[in-house]
Amino acid sequence: MNRKKIQKKPKIKLLHQYYSYTGFYKFIGNSLKKALLPIAIFIVGLVLFNKFVFNINDGLHTITATFATYEVLAVFFVSETILGLIPPEIFIAWSKKTHDPIVNLMFLATLSYIGGLVSYFIGKSILKMEAVKNYFENKMSKYLKNTSKWGGFLIAVGALLPIPFSITCLAGGMIKYPLKGVLFFGMLRFVRFAIYGVAIFKMVG
Repeated sequence: MNRKKIQKKPKIKLLHQYYSYTGFYKFIGNSLKKALLPIAIFIVGLVLFNKFVFNINDGLHTITATFATYEVLAVFFVSETILGLIPPEIFIAWSKKTHDPIVNLMFLATLSYIGGLVSYFIGKSILKMEAVKNYFENKMSKYLKNTSKWGGFLIAVGALLPIPFSITCLAGGMIKYPLKGVLFFGMLRFVRFAIYGVAIFKMVG
């Protein structure tokens, strides 16, 4: 037992040194700073909009009454596959107004997870098209470089924190990161939706 503990400690220390040296912690910190400001603005704007312009609960009821559940889920899936175009928080709030909030929240988490996997395979397919590959390599050079350095940990961060999950998965596919790593670390997407679900369900009446 003592030998195992002695062997594990240096590995953890080496990992910590590696991530410190390569700027992983700095990247996470900067990404969170960039993400937290838009989220704060979104929340404040949502509260003000709800108070002075239009009751959001009424709006969510209207969406629920106007569109079928599968239609909203389909839009969400497309968004989560194509670079996370629409904030998932909107859909989480919508799920609270449906007949089965927990079930639909689980559907959202599952579709987000699958959307990341689809992005991963799109990333792998891009490699076969030279013109598209060059375009994405220029546009996503930062993500490709970081994914090459940090691999699964970056995908885990994308799944759990407000960093575009589909982009990290797309980059993973482009650098041919092992699928099993995406499948495993991507499971943290369910944790994120559970945490956000608890918070947003309390906000939405």
